[in-house]
Amino acid sequence: MKRFLLVAGVLALTACGPAAEPKKETKADVAPAPVAAPAETAPIVPMKTEAPAGTYKLDKAHASLDFRVSHIGFSNYTARFASFDAELTFDPANPGASSVTATIDPRSLTLPTPPKGFLDELLNDKWLGAAKFPRMTFKSTKVELTGANTARITGDLTLKGATVPVTLDATFNGGYAGHPYDPAARIGFSAKGSLKRTAFGVSEGVPAPGSTMGVSDDVEIIVEAEFNGPPKAP
Repeated sequence: MKRFLLVAGVLALTACGPAAEPKKETKADVAPAPVAAPAETAPIVPMKTEAPAGTYKLDKAHASLDFRVSHIGFSNYTARFASFDAELTFDPANPGASSVTATIDPRSLTLPTPPKGFLDELLNDKWLGAAKFPRMTFKSTKVELTGANTARITGDLTLKGATVPVTLDATFNGGYAGHPYDPAARIGFSAKGSLKRTAFGVSEGVPAPGSTMGVSDDVEIIVEAEFNGPPKAP
């Protein structure tokens, strides 16, 4: 009987064999995490306006062109050009199709209480070179909507014989198709941008690296402008 039990036990152990090891999980067995599809950006809807599409001329009585430079790091010196003109092709339904051109007379530079001879110095060859280059121009090459009433305007600025791309961030302030006191369409914009004056060959007085002693290379541009457009339809 003991022999029988011993033989039965041996047979049972043989039948069972060694315990199977748990299967190890490999990278191939792990399902990759689902990748979320990039969210679609909703198209920007332009701000509605009654002002019609068409060609608009600058209302010079309601326009200003200022610029600012850092003066030895102590202040942002501000001056302006008093004589400039602009023409705008405006499409309120498709602002990207709009375009603008402008001309500026550098000889119209206006300074706040300038010291004697200072204005003439800025108009000479070291600075604006106004006698040789009596006109500055800007011509847009791209208008990109950034908000319902904001856009990034890229264009070519020609100053002192050099043409360099410049970008303006513009805000459309509104408009109308006409008014009893103003029978033509009217629209208004504010715009800001910046440029490096050395890109146009104007390097006089730029501070040495690590210093603010001088007049900054960076020039900030500030524009306020209203435009008159087509007469209001009867």
